[in-house]
Amino acid sequence: LTGPPSSLLTTEAMQAAGLLLTWVLLRPASTQQCHPSSPGSILRFTDTHAEIRVPALHRVPSSLDPLYSLVRHYLDLIQQNPLPTELLRAALNDPSSVRTSQVVQYELGYVICAAVSLLFTVTVPVAGLCFCYCRSQQRCGGRLRAHRRSLGCRRRCLLICLSITSLIILTSAICALVTNQRVKEQMEPGLGAVPDTLRTLRQHIANVPQVAPLSLQGVQMVVDQFEVPRQQIISDLAGISRSVGLSIHAQLKAMTYTALADLKDRAGDLQTSLHHLQILDKTVRVLTAARAELEPVLREQRQRVVALLDDPRCTSCASILGRAQSLELGADYSKVPSVEKVLKTLAGLPRSDFAEMIRQGNGTFNSIPELAVERMAQVIQELREEMTKVSEKVQSIADGFPLPDYTWHVSEALLKAENRSQPFLREVERFEWYRWIMGMALCSIILLITACNVVGMALGTYGLSKREDPSDYECRGEAGAKFLMVGVGLGFLFSWLLILLVFATFLVGGNIQTLVCRNWVNQEIYKFIDTPGNLPPSMNLTRQLNLRRDSNLSTTYRECKSGAGLWEVLQLEKSYNLDEHLKTPKYTANFQKRLGDFTTHLGDVRLLRSEGRQDLETFARSGVDEVDYGRFQEEMKIPVVQTSLPGLARSLEGLQKMQRNGTVAGRLATEAQALWQMQNSTVQTQEALVVKLGESIRFLSQLAPHLQERVKTTLATTASVEAQLPLQAQQILRQEIGCFTRKELRYFAQYLHWVGHTLREDVASCQPLATALDNGRVILCDRIADPWNAFWFSLGCCTFFLIPNIIFAIRLTKHFRPIRNRLM
Repeated sequence: LTGPPSSLLTTEAMQAAGLLLTWVLLRPASTQQCHPSSPGSILRFTDTHAEIRVPALHRVPSSLDPLYSLVRHYLDLIQQNPLPTELLRAALNDPSSVRTSQVVQYELGYVICAAVSLLFTVTVPVAGLCFCYCRSQQRCGGRLRAHRRSLGCRRRCLLICLSITSLIILTSAICALVTNQRVKEQMEPGLGAVPDTLRTLRQHIANVPQVAPLSLQGVQMVVDQFEVPRQQIISDLAGISRSVGLSIHAQLKAMTYTALADLKDRAGDLQTSLHHLQILDKTVRVLTAARAELEPVLREQRQRVVALLDDPRCTSCASILGRAQSLELGADYSKVPSVEKVLKTLAGLPRSDFAEMIRQGNGTFNSIPELAVERMAQVIQELREEMTKVSEKVQSIADGFPLPDYTWHVSEALLKAENRSQPFLREVERFEWYRWIMGMALCSIILLITACNVVGMALGTYGLSKREDPSDYECRGEAGAKFLMVGVGLGFLFSWLLILLVFATFLVGGNIQTLVCRNWVNQEIYKFIDTPGNLPPSMNLTRQLNLRRDSNLSTTYRECKSGAGLWEVLQLEKSYNLDEHLKTPKYTANFQKRLGDFTTHLGDVRLLRSEGRQDLETFARSGVDEVDYGRFQEEMKIPVVQTSLPGLARSLEGLQKMQRNGTVAGRLATEAQALWQMQNSTVQTQEALVVKLGESIRFLSQLAPHLQERVKTTLATTASVEAQLPLQAQQILRQEIGCFTRKELRYFAQYLHWVGHTLREDVASCQPLATALDNGRVILCDRIADPWNAFWFSLGCCTFFLIPNIIFAIRLTKHFRPIRNRLM
């Protein structure tokens, strides 16, 4: 080749370079997608307000539930009127306008019960006094006057009736004791729960808008949770530069290493070709010179052997005469093409150190991860500083949150309710203590009356069984009668206290159940409060709680119970645009811009310097591929000597043994020895050179057909890789930074979404308000009112069954005493 170096880039080479460029451009496309998010990319935030939740109370199933249900049905019969809306409105707005007849009409069932209780209170003690007077005058009670056969049946009937009555009284007394203790057990924690709940609610409301930097509550705690995404982003920033470098290295290493390996192969071809060309030239020269030296020697040897074999004295020598006459040189390497011109072109090559060049290119490419860390250090530091500024922006969410303007009304109302409830609750607790003591005492008296009945019936029945004559005196029967009379006396003596306690507790507990609890369950109370004009202006809860005008207590309760927040209930969005404060670009614009504007060159790798390129171009145009290596191979097929010297020498040695003439035999031996010496000293050396020459010819003949294509492809490949490597590295850099940016923006978006959800529904939740109302109903109605009402119901049952108990006991007393006269 005589053209300039640029002429090497033929159409074929350009096509090869185009194919390589297409491969380079398309291969990274398979990795354009970002890596899938790992489980760690989902941020976990701390529950911000769990410690100030109001625990929900529920009705606990009890074995007394049937009794509670019976009492509620009884009260529903006593008080069938609905909530007295008009009466309550008048009582709250103008108490002086309330007429007694209205109250009596509404409380008619309780008035009737009061009349019955008053009648019982008066009648039973009066009856007891009359009975005592009659007994003192011996006009009633005492003994039976005559014995009749029907007395046994009457006595058994009285025993059964008194036993049943005593059993009912005993069961009711036990229920009264249990419910009395249950009221005491529930009253103390129930009363204590009222100020605790009010205090918890007030703390909940007060803690919501806390914005002090050191506060760990409310909105500030939500804002402080920005530390979670901030630490995650800073952690990601610490590894992004090396990650980018490793990604560039991983995606481009295949084509870079391929180009370097191809370059290494071409450098090896150059070195090896030059070596074999030098061997070829030297060997041809040596073979040509050796042939020139061998030719006269071989000619003289042929003449001597032919003359000897023509000698008539030589026996049987004609058989090998023809072989001896053909003893002449074979291959003539002076006829093969000369490679001097090629060697002259390649003289001084390689001028560059390809091994060092490849090592440097490989090292430069492998240093891309460290180079990325160095180049991106400045932008990473700027992004860390930007995160500090973002933290200050996030703090503005807490600084501007308007909830204190709305919640101080509720906090003030709860504080007043807490302060005013304390003395009232202390009084209730004191009166509850008195009620419990009286209840325990009266229940003990009822148990004592029941014990007197049991002992009296047992002694009286035993005495009758041992008495032979009904008129005979027997102390056991008389003792039984006296026990029964003690029970009767206790019944007359304490019945008025029993009925007073029953009516007092009944009046309080019954009205709580029918007026408060029943209407609390069906939310009639909320409807009454929501109706305009029912409450006086001083008790306007909508205004005091700062609810929106189109809202009411029922709606607010339902919204809070369903999990709505103060944000929704108070409609804070009208005064504070939270969505505007939670827009992601507001906090990420600078962060995103700094990453978007970052650019650097990470793929400037030099694979082939100019002197190396010139060496390969010189190698390609040196003419190595134009040498006729076939001519060499054809000449190598021809032996150094046409006739085999060893064969001819062995034939001469064979003829020596057949000769009768000693002189001929000696000359044959001498010629054979000369042939062996020529073969071992000259011909064999030339044959070894031919073998060596064959190795070089084989390598060069295999390389020659592909030399131009391989060199051109290598030059095109290295040039394309050097040109495209920076572009591809920049593309991968932008891709990785884009993926990183989207990943970090997701952290911002997760946090801001969590902030919006938490401020609207969790931190500023009004569910504790609804829970507190429900807890109040559970405490008052389920835990206090139910056992309270069961207590007076059980005690009232005991009280009213004292009447038949007294009657049966007085009637049975006569049967336990001796009969005055015995009639047949």
